[in-house]
Amino acid sequence: MSKLKRKEYEALLQPMQEQLIQAARWVQECGKRLLIIFEGRDTAGKGGAIQAISENLNPRQCRVVALSKPGERERSQWYFQRYVAHLPAAGEIALFDRSWYNRAGVERVMGYCTDAQAEAFLEQAPSFEKQLVDDGILLFKYWLTCDQAKQEERFEERLIDPLKRWKLSPIDLAAREKYGDYTKAREAMLKASHTADAPWTLVDFNDQKLGRLTLVRDLLDRLPETRVPEKEIPFAPLAGKPKKERYGQLKPIENYSL
Repeated sequence: MSKLKRKEYEALLQPMQEQLIQAARWVQECGKRLLIIFEGRDTAGKGGAIQAISENLNPRQCRVVALSKPGERERSQWYFQRYVAHLPAAGEIALFDRSWYNRAGVERVMGYCTDAQAEAFLEQAPSFEKQLVDDGILLFKYWLTCDQAKQEERFEERLIDPLKRWKLSPIDLAAREKYGDYTKAREAMLKASHTADAPWTLVDFNDQKLGRLTLVRDLLDRLPETRVPEKEIPFAPLAGKPKKERYGQLKPIENYSL
């Protein structure tokens, strides 16, 4: 398949984003709680997938959760504790840019936790997620895949692009040599946590535009019927002529020079 052009991609994505707005309205009207977890290879495209879902939604309703490394106090807590505070309440959508599965992935591969801690996590995660689902949370778990050659291409792009350089961390550079280790860790994670209550979905992100379309379509197809009648908003004409801005204390700064 030839690579999607930007205009083709946007034309395919727009109707899906309209459906996402309907779904968000349904979540709010019905008091549902929607939680979507994004995991996967470094550079696979988690940020772009999250943006495709969230960019047209109300940020007061749809929150992106991207936690930094735990502090000293958090490291002494129950492992799942720091994530619980960010779970969605009624009418909310939470998009986790990485999640508690850090322990099964980067922490395990990079040696930030012990094998015993990783195994304990894999034993506890299904029970934790079953409690979330049993309590009514709609939970979706996506793992984004890409080949190592594509990953290397994207790392290099981050290196030379000053607008993307911030995305390249020392952990990313160290992970370049551990592609196979991440595969092994992922397979152990899937074996332990791909359950009937909270199944995983893998999405091919070698082509990021196609990957986003695939992921969003899958999400929409798996949500219940979300059509909620849109409320009519009365929009009467103004009583008089539109007024221009008037300034007293301060005036706007000069416009950018074209």
